[in-house]
Amino acid sequence: QVQLVESGGGSVQAGGSLRLSCAVPESTYSSNCMGWFRQAPGKEREGVGGIYTGGGRTYYADSVEGRFTISQDNAKNTVYLQMNSLKPEDTAMYYCAADHFRRPCGGRWYSEYEYTYWGQGTQVTVSS
Repeated sequence: QVQLVESGGGSVQAGGSLRLSCAVPESTYSSNCMGWFRQAPGKEREGVGGIYTGGGRTYYADSVEGRFTISQDNAKNTVYLQMNSLKPEDTAMYYCAADHFRRPCGGRWYSEYEYTYWGQGTQVTVSS
């Protein structure tokens, strides 16, 4: 059972910042596509961004481009989601996800069906 462990959620005022972390088992981390997703109440889960840990290429949804940054720490087998200039509409449960096949993200990084393993989620609440 592959377990992804997220941390770093919380409550912040609009304009503030948070950094989410996702610890990944070593066997899953290397040269793999990792995604960040979010789901607000009553809405579908949506892709926020992705990273290919084999080379560091990142992908972002238009709604977060320029505000969110995904990075990786190979020594810790951890990927991060740095969220700046947060808006109330960013309020959601955030999840990290990993592909099973350890391959580049490709053009479908935003699809939840591309990922096999999921974290438990961490809540982000942005107040106006």
